[in-house]
Amino acid sequence: MRALVTGGAGFIGSALCKQLVAQGSTVTVLDALTYAGCKANLEPELSSGALKLIEATICDPETVAEAFTATDPTHVFHLAAETHVDRSIDGPATFVETNMGGTAILLDAARTAWNGDGARRFIHVSTDEVFGALGKTGAFSESSPYAPNSPYAASKAGADHLARAWKETYGLPVIVTNCSNNYGPRQFPEKLIPLMILKALAGEPMPVYGEGLQVRDWIHVDDHAAGLIAVARAGHVGETYLLGAVEERQNIDVVNAIASLMDRRFPDQAPHSALITHVEDRPGHDYRYAIDPTKARKELGWSPKRDFGAGLVETVDWYLENEAWWRAIQDGSYRGERLGRA
Repeated sequence: MRALVTGGAGFIGSALCKQLVAQGSTVTVLDALTYAGCKANLEPELSSGALKLIEATICDPETVAEAFTATDPTHVFHLAAETHVDRSIDGPATFVETNMGGTAILLDAARTAWNGDGARRFIHVSTDEVFGALGKTGAFSESSPYAPNSPYAASKAGADHLARAWKETYGLPVIVTNCSNNYGPRQFPEKLIPLMILKALAGEPMPVYGEGLQVRDWIHVDDHAAGLIAVARAGHVGETYLLGAVEERQNIDVVNAIASLMDRRFPDQAPHSALITHVEDRPGHDYRYAIDPTKARKELGWSPKRDFGAGLVETVDWYLENEAWWRAIQDGSYRGERLGRA
């Protein structure tokens, strides 16, 4: 496999790259290294020459075309995207430009470069948020209707439709995946789990939207990455696969679990649950997501390896043991500037 991974310096992308390299694939990363992209995520593979990095945006047609020429990929894993819902509410235009416009550019570059070669594979990586919100029961499946509620979700939904259109109109060998909430090492600390870990560690308020009763279905990033590779190797062109671990938790329960783990590691600062602060809920906050991964399990022979409890313990310990990584993000030195935020 010669893999071109867009967004490979990000959280999910870097986990995928590490597994691809370990399995002997030739890997090239195309990443603009915007705020959530971090070269350190690709170590030690980058220093050893096990993978190559092209620092460029997917929104530049010429550069994207050059990347295809230089790498001649057998597989594209398209993960490059603006991803944070809060940021999409504050500035939706960037999400539309990158998630939809950039995807169209990438799809067209693949169409031109591959010239009808049906043996190639374009894996378009998306989210369960495109399906909107669930009630107290049920789960999303490959046949769920689209009903995005945030600018982020709408931009990803649009990108999904573009990917399918390039398959139907041009015969591009596209496969779409939608995953549930990811967690694990190297997640940018604006997301719930790493943010709560670092807030608790600093003794700062741990902000929870509303009552924290929103339900999310969690999957460890390494399990997701393994699922994407399984899709690339065994998935059928034109199909959609939902990847999830069937690990539903209310947000407040996740935060309390993190507080409890921090109590065990820093008993003199317990109880960390006293730091939990309820803040005004964000607009259009979906109540519940849940994924039915039956199709992926049956057709691909893939299944998650980590349960949420053990995975959360590993994740907390990773952040405690890798202070240099998150300190560089907090002070901006990972990209030569201060972010001014945790």
